[in-house]
Amino acid sequence: VGYDINCGVRLLRTHLREEEVLGKREQLARRLFRDVPTGVAARGGIRKLSEREMERLALRGARWAVEEGYGREEDLEFIEEGGCLGGADPSLVSSYAVKRGMQQVGTLGSGNHFLEVDVVEEVYDTSIGGVLGLEKGQIVVIIHCGSRGYGHQIASEYIEVMERAVKKYGISLPDKQLACAPLSSPEAKDYLAAMACAANFAWANRQVIMYLAKKSFLHTFQIRGSELGMEIIYDVCHNIAKFEVHKVDGKERRVCVHRKGATRAFPPGHPQTPRKYREIGQPVLIPGDMGRYSYVLVGAPGAMEASFGSSCHGAGRILSRVKSRKKCQNMDMFQVLEGYGVTVKATGKRTIAEEMPHAYKDVAEVVDVVERAGLSKIVARVKPLVVIKG
Repeated sequence: VGYDINCGVRLLRTHLREEEVLGKREQLARRLFRDVPTGVAARGGIRKLSEREMERLALRGARWAVEEGYGREEDLEFIEEGGCLGGADPSLVSSYAVKRGMQQVGTLGSGNHFLEVDVVEEVYDTSIGGVLGLEKGQIVVIIHCGSRGYGHQIASEYIEVMERAVKKYGISLPDKQLACAPLSSPEAKDYLAAMACAANFAWANRQVIMYLAKKSFLHTFQIRGSELGMEIIYDVCHNIAKFEVHKVDGKERRVCVHRKGATRAFPPGHPQTPRKYREIGQPVLIPGDMGRYSYVLVGAPGAMEASFGSSCHGAGRILSRVKSRKKCQNMDMFQVLEGYGVTVKATGKRTIAEEMPHAYKDVAEVVDVVERAGLSKIVARVKPLVVIKG
């Protein structure tokens, strides 16, 4: 499923209002940037884990983080798969991958990963918004990241396994990057067990980042946790392979759904949707860019018929990273972003240049297509105020 296994998005709500944050944007941005390590080599979100702790984390996912004090039991209900993918086998993960992950729990990484403080700019369906706990003018937080060096190393090693499997099983590929193995083969089974470890690392990572972000807010605003009211709305992944039951040719079948650049979008009534959201559908989180806006949707019945319960996962690029950097030459990027009303903190200017709003499609047009296709229903639009990047 690519290098960043279980890259995903987590949306948090708070009791704060836009007017409370605007005067402290810079202060909050600095604190978040200090408390949540960013960048390719980021480490130190929490302590360095032992090999035994890494094994427990790989088996328990977000539950490991909760058991370690980084969150509450209730959080797990609002994470896809409860924050833990079954079938993980740490013995199939190399010692080097484990070593890479030991100091990276609670770190953001780089590239298109981010932590955003957003304001709810518009609620299009107030009844569904009410169930999600969203209202206009409210402050929310989006966390977008994955399995860091741990997942990247697992992918690197198993891609080599898959490349050999392609030759072994006589598979003809139109593109070398589609390296694969038959689902019932030993290579595929080992990979899925290792992939589950990386998926669980990513859920634990986002759980810890949520904890660190909460600390930043409490310190900046000097308020109690009950006043902040930071709670998870939902956490959904967009780079994973999972076994699900879907109708194929009119019959229910258990299939492996590979969502790469796609996110789950289960409709109202689906048993895998949290009980609180069962009547409205699973929250679908589609980020845009760090200047304009992102969207909150819920799954619609059409997704089960057309896309194995899936939706797009983001706006999508219109400029490569190289072309985006070239367009930023002689540009004061921070001034441009300030023009959007956004305060940005990043480890390096290169990442900002690659991720400027001009590099992305207008996500409003993207989610309009998603809604008209019957895959998801638009609920709310949020606008960034503070962006933390690698």
